[in-house]
Amino acid sequence: MDLQLQDKIVLVTASSKGLGKATALEFAKEGATVLLSSRNVETLDSTVKEIQQLTNNPKVYYKKCDMSSVEDLHALFSWVSKEFNGVDILVNNTGGPTAGGFKDVTDSDWMAAFEKNLLSYIRTTRAVLPHMQSNDFGRIINISSSSTKEVIDGLILSNTFRSGMVGMTKSLAREYAKYNILVNTIGPGRIATDRVAELDHLAASRQNVSIEDIVKYSESLIPMGRYGQPEEFAKIVLFLASPLNTYLTGQSLVIDGGMLKAL
Repeated sequence: MDLQLQDKIVLVTASSKGLGKATALEFAKEGATVLLSSRNVETLDSTVKEIQQLTNNPKVYYKKCDMSSVEDLHALFSWVSKEFNGVDILVNNTGGPTAGGFKDVTDSDWMAAFEKNLLSYIRTTRAVLPHMQSNDFGRIINISSSSTKEVIDGLILSNTFRSGMVGMTKSLAREYAKYNILVNTIGPGRIATDRVAELDHLAASRQNVSIEDIVKYSESLIPMGRYGQPEEFAKIVLFLASPLNTYLTGQSLVIDGGMLKAL
């Protein structure tokens, strides 16, 4: 299926690894111009070269950016405006906040999570909207978490700010639909990424069991019987971000292999 992305400019944030990297790779396979950002320049440079080699697509570029830094975000979008005249598709992504329950996190943790996991998305969205409006086309995908549908014990910061993201997504979708700007949130369930491996390790330490035991138990909760792969998640992102999606907006989807029981 041709997703009609060859003439689109796509920005995927926090994309040097994990879901962001997988998403950037799939966009590059479709021939889009793909812009990556991350805090780690060495990893980012390696990722871009890898994607170019795997896809034979030279239109893959990067810029260092810490999503919680106003200065970095300003530099990122100055570069985007100067070199590419804006983006058609924004995939908002960032690493998860500090894990822990209510008594485990401090005021500093709360503020850091707000900056990183909600305010950063607000800032990036604000930066891309004028170009999208002028072109009468735009797609914004906010990568969140399955906690938007069913809270996850021990992840109170994620539960709080990912839910706020859903409210923002719905509001933006309603406000900007008239400009053909579609906005959706996609939450991963148990996808095989470094973040999930980190959470599995923490769970194993708390319960004094092996990581293998944690993975086996988690897989038993998933009707598909396994963790998802990053590329499976990314392919859903691509369709929602493509011109082929002409009507689905304001939704919060979870890619979890059927794990959640919530409606």
